[in-house]
Amino acid sequence: MSGKPKKRDKPWMFRTYAGHSTAKASNELYRKNLSKGQTGLSIAFDLPTQTGYDSDEALARGEVGKVGVPISHLGDMRHLLEGIPLGEMNTSMTINATAAWLLALYVSLADEQGADRAKLTGTVQNDILKEYLSRGTYVFPPAPSLRLIKDVIVFTSREMPKWNPTNVCSYHLQEAGATPAQELAFALATAIAVLDEVKNSGEVSDEEFPRIVGAISFFVNAGVRFVTEVSKMRAFVDLWDEIARDRYGVMDEKLRRFRYGVQVNSLGLTEQQPENNVYRILLSMLAVVLSKKARARAVQLPTWNEALGLPRPWDQQWSLRLQQIVAYETDLLEFGDVFDGSEVIARKVEELKEQARAELAELDAMGGAVAAIDYMKEALIASNAARVAGIERGDQVLVGVNAYTETEPSPLDSGAEGILTVPESVEIEQVAALQAWRQRRDDKAVRQALRELKEAAAEGRNIMPPSIEAAKAGVTTGEWGAVLREVFGEYRAPTGIGAAHAVDEKRLEEVRELVKQVSGKLGRTLTFVVGKPGLDGHSNGAEQIAVRASDCGMQVVYDGIRLTPAEIVEQAKEAKAHVVGLSILSGSHVSLVRDVVQKLREAGMGEVPVVVGGIIPADDVNILKQCGASAVYTPKDFQLNEIMTGIVNLVDNKVEVLAEAGVPVPPLRAREKVPL
Repeated sequence: MSGKPKKRDKPWMFRTYAGHSTAKASNELYRKNLSKGQTGLSIAFDLPTQTGYDSDEALARGEVGKVGVPISHLGDMRHLLEGIPLGEMNTSMTINATAAWLLALYVSLADEQGADRAKLTGTVQNDILKEYLSRGTYVFPPAPSLRLIKDVIVFTSREMPKWNPTNVCSYHLQEAGATPAQELAFALATAIAVLDEVKNSGEVSDEEFPRIVGAISFFVNAGVRFVTEVSKMRAFVDLWDEIARDRYGVMDEKLRRFRYGVQVNSLGLTEQQPENNVYRILLSMLAVVLSKKARARAVQLPTWNEALGLPRPWDQQWSLRLQQIVAYETDLLEFGDVFDGSEVIARKVEELKEQARAELAELDAMGGAVAAIDYMKEALIASNAARVAGIERGDQVLVGVNAYTETEPSPLDSGAEGILTVPESVEIEQVAALQAWRQRRDDKAVRQALRELKEAAAEGRNIMPPSIEAAKAGVTTGEWGAVLREVFGEYRAPTGIGAAHAVDEKRLEEVRELVKQVSGKLGRTLTFVVGKPGLDGHSNGAEQIAVRASDCGMQVVYDGIRLTPAEIVEQAKEAKAHVVGLSILSGSHVSLVRDVVQKLREAGMGEVPVVVGGIIPADDVNILKQCGASAVYTPKDFQLNEIMTGIVNLVDNKVEVLAEAGVPVPPLRAREKVPL
């Protein structure tokens, strides 16, 4: 033996998904994390930025800087990346509907820094299709959305060949309830739809097309079911290789590689005994780094307390150190694939591939991913309903939640100081800075840039060059979004709550009887309006509440995401609602609840109970009740039937008051179909 040390593989890229409050504060966080050994940036944008609004838009109220950083113009991008040389940094931007715009801002800043576009490395997620199924930050209809994805791909292939122009994202599919086979099939079907769009455009030659296939990357979810997750990733590798070779004729094996980054499953993190989340995060990460054949190119981990609210820098450091320990202290990177030859893994991989191929064939028969959006949404709702029911029954054990719930007081719990909160002053300051930006820029140049952008959008020309010129002229995110809304129109995705799903009839008997009794007192079916105010598109909770309320016999009105408080109150008025439920996961609960309650009072519906659900810090519960909320539910409240019982009892306690207020007008009648 030579005594030479074994050659170690390079570790994956260490990332932390981060961004909050202001560009300046986020920049400080990025530079601090990079100094601690983070090797790539992963930028979280706030909801107005993700949906193409400026910080002073009415719909942005209460949302600015809450779940990410607000970027309204090139000046914000300068502050965000100050002191970070873009020519040397690998930057991932989690942005979809407005990906072309944020990339335009990034390229404009790189040009300012003198960086060679051809050397820029990074990713825009740019997977607008999955937004219709899960995360909800879509803006435009499917056809122009596909066109925008294609435009970014074509532009980067010519000017930014090292950039990943789209990051087909199955992460949020799993969060929305996808089974492993659905996660495989729905993500691959999306990638096929995107590549077919590029190929059919005629803008890329047959010789260039294999490089386009090679530039497609994926962003996946890793859960705690270790064997299944390892097998899923190996199945992804095999299936993508087949698709690239057989459907697109890519002969170069390197261009058929399944390249992916991963975010460990935040959905699996618990509010109860949150210290247990450290083990969940580690096991989930191992599922995507142990198998060399299917190892992630980049990993970003949530923090142990993410189910409670925004993590602090120390919490992010803890997650970063976990990655570094696995990469540098263990011998993982010194060996080949430890799962090659495993019969258990091989069987599971083949099983998942067979299921995914069958699902892909069904989607193909429907006309592909775009034509099958309604089908996929309903399938996710049904799968998620089954998952929730399994947790409720205890079939799926969650330690600290539905089993082993006894606990000691946690020394990690530091109350309000245990999470990061974004003060309301941030929005005021951001809006003032935005208005000052508009005052300083050249209005004539802005108007000309917007005209050229609109013409390019209307004429089908690539959106990237005029977007970059608009960025340099000082155009804002909201102005860019408004132009494209005018040309492309807007879209409301299906809610999917009418999906056929398994119902545990026996466990519903008691709450159904209660609904029947209270409906009798009211003189008609108890009516429940479920609303998603603001820009938060994470609708899984609202959908499951709407589905369960309907199963219990209530009349449910749920019209999907992104409603204004005024629209929710108008729905409640039209439906003569007996109770209004608000689902908010963006941290904007206080301002939005306050607004809805106030508008209900102004509409003469002040006696209608308002219930609130979401990721809500304990210290905010009393604040919400002072604002007028009758009940507040957080992720620890996982028994949906108990939530239903609580809601019905709230209405029962107000039957006489509601009757006096004139709410129950129509006579009792058979339960109508849930409006979709």
